[in-house]
Amino acid sequence: MNDAQRIRELTALVKEHAHRYFVLDDPLIADGEYDRLFHELLALEKQYPELAQPDSPTRRPGAAPLEGFSQVEHRLPMLSLENAFSAGDLRAFEDRLFRFLNQAVPREMLVYAAELKIDGLAVELVYEQGLLRQGSTRGDGNRGEDITAQLMTIATIPHQLHGDFPPLMEVRGEVYMERQDLLALNQERALNDLPPFANPRNAAAGSLRQLDPAITAARPLKFFAYAIADTGHAPGCDGQIQLLSWFLSLGLPVNTLVRRCPSVAEVIAAFDQFSALRHALPYEIDGMVVKVDSFALQQRLGSKARAPRWAIACKFPAIQATTRLLAVDFQVGRTGAITPVAILAPVEVGGVTVSRATLHNDDEIQRKDLRIGDTVFVQRAGDVIPEVVKVVVEKRNGTEQAIAMPSHCPVCAHPLVRVEGESATRCVNPHCPAQRLRSLIHFCSKAGLDIDGLGKKNMEQLFTSGLVADIPDIFSLRREQLAVLEGWGDKSAEKALAAINEARHPPLAKFLAALGIRFVGEVTAALLEQTLLSLERVMDASLESLLEIAGIGEQAASSIVEYMHDPEVRLWFARLAQAGVVPQAGQAVRDDLPLSGQVVLFTGTLATLSRTEAKKLVKDNGGTVATAISQKMTCLVAGEKAGSKLTKAKELGKMILTEQEFLHLIHR
Repeated sequence: MNDAQRIRELTALVKEHAHRYFVLDDPLIADGEYDRLFHELLALEKQYPELAQPDSPTRRPGAAPLEGFSQVEHRLPMLSLENAFSAGDLRAFEDRLFRFLNQAVPREMLVYAAELKIDGLAVELVYEQGLLRQGSTRGDGNRGEDITAQLMTIATIPHQLHGDFPPLMEVRGEVYMERQDLLALNQERALNDLPPFANPRNAAAGSLRQLDPAITAARPLKFFAYAIADTGHAPGCDGQIQLLSWFLSLGLPVNTLVRRCPSVAEVIAAFDQFSALRHALPYEIDGMVVKVDSFALQQRLGSKARAPRWAIACKFPAIQATTRLLAVDFQVGRTGAITPVAILAPVEVGGVTVSRATLHNDDEIQRKDLRIGDTVFVQRAGDVIPEVVKVVVEKRNGTEQAIAMPSHCPVCAHPLVRVEGESATRCVNPHCPAQRLRSLIHFCSKAGLDIDGLGKKNMEQLFTSGLVADIPDIFSLRREQLAVLEGWGDKSAEKALAAINEARHPPLAKFLAALGIRFVGEVTAALLEQTLLSLERVMDASLESLLEIAGIGEQAASSIVEYMHDPEVRLWFARLAQAGVVPQAGQAVRDDLPLSGQVVLFTGTLATLSRTEAKKLVKDNGGTVATAISQKMTCLVAGEKAGSKLTKAKELGKMILTEQEFLHLIHR
């Protein structure tokens, strides 16, 4: 294919995907792939300007207005932004500014405003005499859709400004949806057999483009203002940062995570800071917008065909990509749950090559209508395991195959069971090798006894070699067995054995949690320790006596009784005792301590305490530490950047404390 043909092909592809993205809110490819196509076209057109098509999408900032809405002419164009993807791109951006200004402006005068790039839908709000008269989408940059009635339903958009405002004011900003709200909306759509929204931007756009404003009103949309069409209509504002403060005084919501950067080096540092914050925020951001702060310099720099010269969007690595679902592998967890895992054509997501992604369970497969051979959206956010978001149905060609859950365990061939009311299909064979291995890994992990030197890979090696088949075998290991293993040696063996010896007298609660008994986590294990005080009493507890313990429900009680009465488990405990493993007896619960009877969960960043110190304070003061939101939890301590756990705790009516209130409570 020659360059002219490639330009024609790219022009058609980018136009089609832009239409799907901007107009239909139903993209077929992920944002990162669209960006790659767009920039390939841009580069070819720059190299061969004579081959550029007259209707090239590189000359337009958006897409044509949607049919069904009346059209709005923007008094001043709503331009798009050029993109940067690296620190080198940002330095090149400053070099272009400096050259355009003919070096008449010293570099130290190029002060920047760095703002979060919210992943939502750009809109314009027109205020006349302080009253909201019209709202529209960006559209093609010159004309957009009139969505005044829809925007009027968004609680964070003021209908009336207050303070010192000009007679005419055109505010630009972003309508967005927070992650938790999108999750709840997609769950609701699934119940109504509707396809899920692929991402928050997709959801925000789809919600605003409802002809019935009542539908928009039912969606949890929010708004941030970030620009004014005519900077001459911002009295007393010399630059972008002042403008945002002025917006706040008028009652317009703005994102306050803005950095004033006196140099491009500080812009790059701000990008690193925002990148680190990215996954802790309640809303999605896909990058950072950098603007020359001074309005006077913005005027001098002006605009090109589709973008201002004085601003640039620095994009994060995409957290979504499209790829093919090649096969499905079924894994067995330590509780016997069968988890389907998608085998994918390798694709880069968020800077990491992804070839596997969780499909959660059979219900999720059916809800998303996934089939082998499908083209799918894959998502990876922060350290979250990659997951398949949705299928691109339009890419199907009829060769796709249904995904069938196995009827027997893929490891031990035992018949699988799905209990009514549960989403998981399970292998109920307690001697399944896969469950044994997972249990061993959990026992030695930080969530278990935290035995240094026996991490996941080493435990898999010990299990495969036959040295460790069950928990008691760990405490019978010898130096000469370990030292000869591949990758070990005398020092590694001695280190592991020293850690094993330190684990022979664990606190009872820690030991019980390490066993991996279904429904018994850190909180339930602590309740057992505080109430029954010894392993022997836990082993002999009846269902009725366990149900009398506040905080232990029927599921956990039944699971404990079943586990403790398994003959092989009883044999394990005898072997552990012979190996000198004796869990330390608990102490009876005191009711005179500040946190007696309290189950405390921490969320967010604590200012003065480490998490380890905070948990110790809870235990020292009679409380129990929770690891997740549940009905058992009685108190949430919320630090900085507390997210969804804080929202859920409020919904459940739980006690909520700041870090200082928590410290005051235990030191009263």
